[in-house]
Amino acid sequence: MRAFRSIALSFCLAPPAMACDLALALAVDVSGSVDSSEYRIQMDGLASGLRDPIVSEALVRGQARLMLVQWTGASRQKITIPWTNIDSFETLDRFADQVAAGPRVWRNFSTAIGEALEMTLSSFDEVATCKRHLIDISGDGTSNEGVEPSEIHEVLRSQGVTVNAIAIEESEPDLTAYFFENVIVGEGAFVVSAAGFEDYPERIRKKLLREVTQQTAGLD
Repeated sequence: MRAFRSIALSFCLAPPAMACDLALALAVDVSGSVDSSEYRIQMDGLASGLRDPIVSEALVRGQARLMLVQWTGASRQKITIPWTNIDSFETLDRFADQVAAGPRVWRNFSTAIGEALEMTLSSFDEVATCKRHLIDISGDGTSNEGVEPSEIHEVLRSQGVTVNAIAIEESEPDLTAYFFENVIVGEGAFVVSAAGFEDYPERIRKKLLREVTQQTAGLD
């Protein structure tokens, strides 16, 4: 009886498990317009942004779930790092290390943004208990293959998944406007512009800050 009471008391005094605040899928463009050095800038910049003190604090405190997707043309999207529970700074560092070290899956294919969104959306059943569901998609061109991204908007809305974007305007100066009109969706959805790949690391850091701290202005 005493043992039973001891176990019960320990159970009652145990701190409650923290709920997941944010499920964030990071979807990186690896289409043919992205060369090897630009791919490296993206992955290193993303890893560095995740390690930003404010970003990392928010992710760990919120028990976030992170996932990395590489995407290019139709039927070429792959989860390269599955959903990971960011329950400590050590876990976050390991995730960032994997991002930085991850090999490129494809090199010479088209740009199928709609299919990237569709495939990424299908993975959110695994993190249904998280309060917020977000796809963070990067790209340096308009969708030119597969389903149009706007055709995925209705199902994204119905499942409560927001899409934000970073437009890398290396060769398409009107890409930000295209992303505003065709790609992003959901309450508070936004686009961050990078003038080119060299601008990407700082822009993705600010984008992550805005996303994980639920800020809506002042970081552009």
